[in-house]
Amino acid sequence: MSNGMIEDFDVGSDWHVAAPYEFLAGLRRERPVFHSEHLGAYVLTRHADVRAAYGDPKRFSSEGSLTISRSLTRETRDKLGEHGSFLSSFVANVDPPDHTRLRRSVSKAFTPRAVSAMEQHFRQLNEDLLDRVAPKGEADFVSEIGHEPSIKLTARFIGVPEADEGFVQAHVKDWFQLFLSPQPPDRQLELADSFLTYLDYVDRLVASRAKEPRDDFTSLMTSLIGSELSHREVVELISTILLGGNDTVPNQLANSVLRLLREDAWPVPPPLIQNAVEECMRIDGASLGSFRYAATDISLHDVIIPGKSLVLLSTDSAAHDETVFPDPERFVIDRPNADAHMVFGYGIHFCVGAALGRLQLRTALDVLGRRLPGLRLADEPIVYRKSIVGRGLTALRVTW
Repeated sequence: MSNGMIEDFDVGSDWHVAAPYEFLAGLRRERPVFHSEHLGAYVLTRHADVRAAYGDPKRFSSEGSLTISRSLTRETRDKLGEHGSFLSSFVANVDPPDHTRLRRSVSKAFTPRAVSAMEQHFRQLNEDLLDRVAPKGEADFVSEIGHEPSIKLTARFIGVPEADEGFVQAHVKDWFQLFLSPQPPDRQLELADSFLTYLDYVDRLVASRAKEPRDDFTSLMTSLIGSELSHREVVELISTILLGGNDTVPNQLANSVLRLLREDAWPVPPPLIQNAVEECMRIDGASLGSFRYAATDISLHDVIIPGKSLVLLSTDSAAHDETVFPDPERFVIDRPNADAHMVFGYGIHFCVGAALGRLQLRTALDVLGRRLPGLRLADEPIVYRKSIVGRGLTALRVTW
């Protein structure tokens, strides 16, 4: 590598999430199919290759790809039992025809009418939060502003009672750590306990809606058990949507606010908000990529990826590919093709919650820009969480 400092990914280091772009640019230039010892995976970094792999589920299979249990000890795996392959039936984690069936079921809940009703509710949640927080003049954006509206909206959508929101948030965080970031053996066992408690909770929620349906996502999915979905598929669908709403969307919002403040682009004029959201996702994506398995030997750029190998599709690198996004490290609020990023995936596995995620980001920037036009960064160091596939801040002190 011409960037002699860094030879491989390193999930434990600060640069891995905060500033990987020089390293990724070197890979795109010189080693577009890179074998990472650290990740135990081949890594695709060019936009065209990442998109082609997403679009080719026959060769780049999703079967079991989210199950990052390679880093789990035997003891942890035994404890998890059948749930060690958790997400084995989650939509992002299966191939057609199972995928087609799951996807069809889920999309029944995301009708345009349902999504627009959620916008009104989400706007109100943000306004209510700011009524409480605005008088303080300062806050940690991550813990006090960014998460709550998204958690509440997701809980209401799924059908999680308000009293259980904190429980769900804490357990989702544990789940994220267990499966998506490396942990020492004793911590793994604690997290596995927490995870099993969480699955048991979702399991009981599904059982109660089967008895008494309500107007929520869980009831809708539960009504399809037997005809279209299995009980376990419903439990896994619910838990993953809760992950998006409790973690990924709030992370993206905080990343976006940090970027806009650093670029002196706050508040964003309403006509520019939609594109600003896309450019923020492109340049500071909360999701760094997706894993796939090579279903067969795959030859690409004179490298053979052996069948059964794990492959990381680096959407983070793809979003900084200079052949698609000129001057990729520069934030351009009205960049014409900003939405060509693949933060929500691409092809058949395009994120089912993408419309809802985008709506939350646009609405939050609109309300926050209007209510806190004088928002600025406090003078504190910026620290990112360590993760294999996510970018999120541990805190973001702001004043206004």
